[in-house]
Amino acid sequence: MLNLGRMLGAGIYSVPGVILNSVGSIGLLFTFWLLAPLFAFAGLMVYSEYASMFPKRSGAEVVYLEQAYPRPQFFVPVMFAVTSVLLSFSATNSIVFAQYALTIFDVPITPARQTTIALAVCAVGVGFVALSTKWSLRAVNFLTGLKVLSLVFLVFTGALVLGGFTHIRDPFANFRSPFSGSTTNPNSLATALVKTNFAFAGWNNAFNVIGEVQTRDPVRTVRKASLLSLILITCLFFFVNVAYVAAVPKDEISNSGQLIAALFFQRVFGEGFAAKTLPTMVALSCFGNIIAVTVGQTRVLREIARQGLLPYPRFFASTKPFGTPLAPVCLKYFLTVLVIVGLPAGDAFNFLLDLASYPNLVFGAATAIGLWLLRRRRMLAGIAPSKYRAGNIYVSLFLLSTIFLLIMPWVPPEPGHGDVSFWYATYCVVGLGILVLCGFYYWLWIVVLPRLGGYTVVEEVEQLEGGALTARLTRKYHSSVDNGEQQPLIGSI
Repeated sequence: MLNLGRMLGAGIYSVPGVILNSVGSIGLLFTFWLLAPLFAFAGLMVYSEYASMFPKRSGAEVVYLEQAYPRPQFFVPVMFAVTSVLLSFSATNSIVFAQYALTIFDVPITPARQTTIALAVCAVGVGFVALSTKWSLRAVNFLTGLKVLSLVFLVFTGALVLGGFTHIRDPFANFRSPFSGSTTNPNSLATALVKTNFAFAGWNNAFNVIGEVQTRDPVRTVRKASLLSLILITCLFFFVNVAYVAAVPKDEISNSGQLIAALFFQRVFGEGFAAKTLPTMVALSCFGNIIAVTVGQTRVLREIARQGLLPYPRFFASTKPFGTPLAPVCLKYFLTVLVIVGLPAGDAFNFLLDLASYPNLVFGAATAIGLWLLRRRRMLAGIAPSKYRAGNIYVSLFLLSTIFLLIMPWVPPEPGHGDVSFWYATYCVVGLGILVLCGFYYWLWIVVLPRLGGYTVVEEVEQLEGGALTARLTRKYHSSVDNGEQQPLIGSI
């Protein structure tokens, strides 16, 4: 459920039109909805081997990178923590909610309206989390149910369309000559893969809590659950795309932006009750995702603060007055407001989605390479290979996918297929800038301030209930008092 709840977000309702506009053909659209889970499966194999090496450490990627790259000390956890803070906005789901809400009420989508509604719905969502964890989780459970129902209904409706039980006259029109219009432009292909990867984000979520899994073989449990959830989501997403293609003409899909689901319901049901009700379910699903992501990310931010990786750790780690991480909630909302207001409304969704992916691709490439480094160290230390050893083909596939997405967005896109209205590689520059900023923060927080303050940053490992381990950075001040204990017992003669 951890993986399902994370993957069942706004992606499947918002990105198929953008993907088709990038790749140019129905055949490539379906190809990318199969490639993304293939790369996710390769990543799952990599994570499984890492998890078998450190089965009692929760935290997944940050733990694996810390073990693979122990020098410079604390560099990886600080970089990962600050990146998580800077990218902890909920803008994409808020924007999709705003667009669907305006469409439901037949109100033209304008930048001002989209921005206002996006900020308002995000405020309500994070407000839930700020006031009550119990009611937040209840809302998430209810709205996750709506997500599943809406996807199942989409697949069922697509089957009716293909079977000729609706007024769609030629449901197989888009399936003829499926690769007609395909592009070979690397930028367009990278854009499509970024969008499909966004829809599958969360395939590794269960590895974050593996240290708390109480079974005889936690790695096997998490690996099996992750694989089953990935297979289920792959099938659902693929057949939802089949439904879209069966009901909506190709040109309309390409120009639908984030509103492909609303367009699908209008084509199948006209302007009646169903055409309004089902997009409402999509909007509510986006709202549920805002709450779910806020619940998870604010606790990550609180843990980052508790581990000593942020200034004012007591303030950000506090759960007063409502028993919720109020300070991280406020920080998250501030970042969301900043990015929504600071970007052109028409480009905000695509840019923020791309931006959130880019720094994580660097960490992904480092994770794949780090596995080979750890294997070599363990072999030299005489440690037997893991029984969950990932084949080199999976490690290579995972690495190549990240390298492809890091390099190809720098290639100019074809005219009319750009992701945003401004310079196409802006998100790459900003993403790299975030990593540089994280490096500066590390140098300031771990190197400069300790020298000026007369202390050293050290790591303390704590054991939680159930045996899980967690680390915390603390200050160890240098003693400046000479009490005579450092003097030799017998003076020189």
